[in-house]
Order: sequence, then C-alpha cells, then structure tokens
Amino acid sequence: MAKKEHMVFPEVNFSEEGPVRHLHLGSEWIQGSMLIDAPTVLVHEYIQRMMAWLLFIDPSMVAGRQALQLGLGAGSLTKFCHKELRMKTTAIELNPQVLHACRGWFKLPADNARMQVVLADAAEEIRLPRWQGAVDALQVDLYDEEAAAPVLDSAEFYADCRKVLTTDGCMTVNLFGRTSSFQRSVDRMTAAFGADAIWAFKATREGNTVVLAQRTALSPSRAVLDVRADYIKDHWGLPAEKWVRVFKRVAP
Repeated sequence: MAKKEHMVFPEVNFSEEGPVRHLHLGSEWIQGSMLIDAPTVLVHEYIQRMMAWLLFIDPSMVAGRQALQLGLGAGSLTKFCHKELRMKTTAIELNPQVLHACRGWFKLPADNARMQVVLADAAEEIRLPRWQGAVDALQVDLYDEEAAAPVLDSAEFYADCRKVLTTDGCMTVNLFGRTSSFQRSVDRMTAAFGADAIWAFKATREGNTVVLAQRTALSPSRAVLDVRADYIKDHWGLPAEKWVRVFKRVAP
C-alpha cells in the first residue's frame, strides 16, 4: 500500500436534501448524513443499528467505556458515542479531507480529553498495543468512493478486530455494495469470532446489512433484551425494540 502522505484521495464534498446534509467522496454515493438542526441524531436506519451492541451490556453503565470507529464517514457514530453516550471515543480515518469536512460541515468537535480522530490506516492502527483488549464497542464502516464493497473484509482483519475488544466487547459492521457478499463476509467473521458469536440484522431497504460479533459469545434472554431495549429507546431515542425483533444469531 502506498504511504498515506503519497496517496491520492477522492474529492470530498456535500449535498443537502431538505433538512439533511450528505457527505460524498467524489461520487453520488452517500458516505454519511447529518440532520442539520440536530447534528447528533443518527439519520439512517443502518447507522442506528450499528449501536445494537448496547443490547449486550448494561446500557446504564456505558458512560466512560471506549468506542472505536474504523472509518469516520460524516462523524455520526463518533458524535453520538461522544456526546450522547458520554463514552471515550476514537475514530480512525485514512483521508484527512474527510476529517476536515466533518469539522467544517458536520459539526464534529475538535479533539478533546474524551474524543479524538486518528489519521491512519485502520488495519495497521488496530494492531498497535494501545488497542489490544481496550475497546468495548468497535464500529466498522469502511468504504471508498465507489462503495462497491468493504475496503477491509478478510478473516485476518476480523481476527485483529477481535483482539481489540474487551471481554464483553462487540464489533458491528456495515455490509453494503454491489460486489460485496454477505455470506463471504460472515464466514470470515465466523472464522475469527466463532459461529455462536455472530448476529445479523435483515437488510435495510437501502441494502445495508449490519452484522454484530461478540468477543465472548453471550445470549441474553428475551426478557433482558426487552428491558435493555426500553432503556435505549427512552434515553437515546433509538428504535431498539425493533432491533430485538429483526436480528438473530447467525448460527442455527
């Protein structure tokens, strides 16, 4: 891979559609969105589902835990984890123009004691000792300007992702694209995490499928999931009661 300082990045721009601002990487594909008057609201259904890891912990104890996003996008998950959940939050982004766009157009705060953006190759960054066993919520949403398939999608990459998680940590991954393969990606995650640790949503209308992988395979009762879903809905306005109905463990 070319060194980051010598890479040629696609042009970053934005468009507006009524109350919503979209981020683009030199193409029509939307890389992220923001409700202009409510910048921490998670606009898209698949982005909301990237928060489903909240169902596998006590959501009332989330403040102070560590969130890590691979791919900044429009900064939606980074802002939400930082401002709404009060988590320690880091995003890893390869393209410095995306960071500049998020700060200029998408109301991403400057780095502070609880939030930072690291300009780096995600595959390399997560191998560093600082991340090993340190992340409670890992959110992977890595696409280039063509949005044809995930940029990082190997069994080796997912094994590295598992290593950064705490014992009860979870990874959520957005799978989307014309040349992506849901089953191929799930098979690679299964090789890294184990068959009983993988959960998946049904695809959204736009074709995004969110997959969740647990560092330690857990299967809370429906009653526990319902209680947590109510808490998540009441405190953060996320449709968690629907998540409980439309996702399931992949292994039979």
